[in-house]
Amino acid sequence: MAILLVLVTAALVVVNGFAFWGDTFALWVDDGMQLSAGLAGVVCGILVARRVREHQRWWRVLVALGMTGWSLGQCVWSWYQLIDGRGLPSPSLADVGYLSFPVFALAALFVLARARARPDRERWQPAQWTAHFGVAVVLDGLVVTGSLFILTWTAALGQVVRATGPDALTWAVAIAYPLSDLVVVVVAVLLVVFDRVDRPYRANLMLAAVGIVALACSDSVFAYLVSIGAESMKPWSDAGFVLGPLFIAFALLVTPGTRRRDDAGQPVGVDWWQVALPYLPVTAVALLITVQIVAGAGPDGVEVFVGALVVFLVLARQLLSLLDNRLLLRRVYEGQQQLTHQAYHDPLTGLANRALFADRLDRAVEQGTDGGHGPLVLIFVDLDDFKEVNDRFGHAGGDVLLHAVAQRLLSCVRTGDTVARLGGDEFAILLEGEVDAPQAVADRIQSALRRPFAVHGTLVPVRASMGLVVPDPAEPAITADVLLGRADTSMYAGKRLGKDTTVVYHPSPDGPPDFPSALRRAGGGLPEGFALVFQPIVRLADEQPVAVEALARWTARDGTAVSPETFVRAAEGAGLGAELDALVLDLACREITTAGIDLTVHVNVCASRLGAASLEQSVESALDRYGLPAERLIVEITETVPVPDLAAGAAAIRRLQDLGVRVALDDFGAGYSSLTVLHALPVDLIKLDRALTTGVRPDRDAALCRSLVGLCADLEVAVVAEGIETAEQAELVTRAGCTTAQGYRFGHPAGLASLRLSTLSAG
Repeated sequence: MAILLVLVTAALVVVNGFAFWGDTFALWVDDGMQLSAGLAGVVCGILVARRVREHQRWWRVLVALGMTGWSLGQCVWSWYQLIDGRGLPSPSLADVGYLSFPVFALAALFVLARARARPDRERWQPAQWTAHFGVAVVLDGLVVTGSLFILTWTAALGQVVRATGPDALTWAVAIAYPLSDLVVVVVAVLLVVFDRVDRPYRANLMLAAVGIVALACSDSVFAYLVSIGAESMKPWSDAGFVLGPLFIAFALLVTPGTRRRDDAGQPVGVDWWQVALPYLPVTAVALLITVQIVAGAGPDGVEVFVGALVVFLVLARQLLSLLDNRLLLRRVYEGQQQLTHQAYHDPLTGLANRALFADRLDRAVEQGTDGGHGPLVLIFVDLDDFKEVNDRFGHAGGDVLLHAVAQRLLSCVRTGDTVARLGGDEFAILLEGEVDAPQAVADRIQSALRRPFAVHGTLVPVRASMGLVVPDPAEPAITADVLLGRADTSMYAGKRLGKDTTVVYHPSPDGPPDFPSALRRAGGGLPEGFALVFQPIVRLADEQPVAVEALARWTARDGTAVSPETFVRAAEGAGLGAELDALVLDLACREITTAGIDLTVHVNVCASRLGAASLEQSVESALDRYGLPAERLIVEITETVPVPDLAAGAAAIRRLQDLGVRVALDDFGAGYSSLTVLHALPVDLIKLDRALTTGVRPDRDAALCRSLVGLCADLEVAVVAEGIETAEQAELVTRAGCTTAQGYRFGHPAGLASLRLSTLSAG
């Protein structure tokens, strides 16, 4: 409907310009159309302003006031032209009304610009992505202003300045039209080009800008005709005075709809016409100067000076565009690098993800096969019982722990090694090049993970099962998938062995190490690969052995030496703890008797079996079978789990003591051992945990040892200090009152034959 009205109005202007019914009638129709369009703008502004609020109201009120002044000026103009017959009266009261419009229009444009309420997340135009945006705005504004100034100067302003007006007031009024129009047009163009109006108001701005430009064109024609002393202004020249107010009326009628919440998230295309708009006036200037040169009326000095300035500004703007493009390319490159990093790294821990790890492992295997690279080691790490952390602290706490674990793993390897998170609580480590003692690296990782982690203000212990693979260079057709499968298999073998251990992969037809199966296959006999070693317990005064502790060792068929805590935990988990304790007790009594060494033997028994009839039967049976005096056997209660019933435990200890066997409390000061347990259980001996004798504060350690030794002396309980490795530690426990000790300083665990030789040589 609006387009049809514009077309009909434009057609009437064209037809009326031919003055088929005479010039007087054409002037009456022309002035009537101008006044009607101006009044339409006033009415539309008032009606819509009553229905809207805030910025939408005030810019319409200002435009309506401007159009009111313009319409009053048109009434006066029509009186002079049609009734009074003055031709083109200037200056006159009509000029007051006409020139009031640019003032109110400029204020309305600024109010419209302040209506901008764009969310921060909405995309900006390309020029706004760079640090040069402010300079670009200034340069584009100067280019537009300079170009329009040249056009205005050529069309009317130059003629006005050069003309000799009848007086200063006439000259000032004549030049006020093009200058005021230039200011308003430049502001409207800048608002359009630089997107300074919120998107719902874009239609209002565009229609208003078209109307302002139309008025400016007719104003320029009017100023030119006044400057040359013309007596009349043809209807065709007044087309801008008819169509301009009409477009302004349409601008006042358009009301933006409610903006959807997801508008900001929709893709915003580049408005290329907005990018090109600053250069349209430059193109017009170039065409104008070309026409002037061809016509032989070359540009004057003002046009040349301002034109050269515009050319310089355009060159500066292009240089700035090159800098902008360079910055954009850099940001695109950085964005690609970031996307690449995200594609190949775990977002939680920052470690390599499964894809990157597989790629590096493939490359390492290929280079190793081609002989272009050194050996490699693959370690598969899985956190034990990680689900309990998630259940206790939630997934947020689990994420904190996983990130901390990743940092610990990184600290255990070299810079060039790869640590990856494969998913969940699974990690993988690739060591390339010369790797000294891969088992030492695994031990370092185990030790690092055993230090408690802080999760939401709580210290959380972490254990991990690990599978370690060292590929054989001579093995043909080895692949990365095969290595990962072996590492995964070894890791799960560690899980079955009792967790918190490292299993080194060895090719074996029997599968991964499985101690419970080996124990069952033995049928009460000695499992394959199972043996005892003994560590001496010495008298501190002369460091002579007074006892030995029997320690279990197991080597699987594939040659894997499984740690005692691993296979013992596996046996306990399989319900074979009692069979293992009976096996160790029987084997220790047999070997100490066969060796003919007159020393007391210590044998470990889990606290959960204290009070079980099978334990007492096993002790009595072993003593009778090998003829070992009961006083030479000490049963050590190992509290890997708490004593289930202290009263029943105390009764069981007394029954063992009735047999002549002494009972010791192992690792006192660690685990579940406490003064309450010492008070409740009538033990004959305690073994101080190494943490009480090898700490970092010797003075406090000595004071604590003295207190415990003194307490045990009052209770008539003997004390053995464990974990003594240095002369300083031996001196510390001696000064604390200990008389016996155990540790690497006095001997490593070994077979009884080796222990017997060292004992004889010492004697």
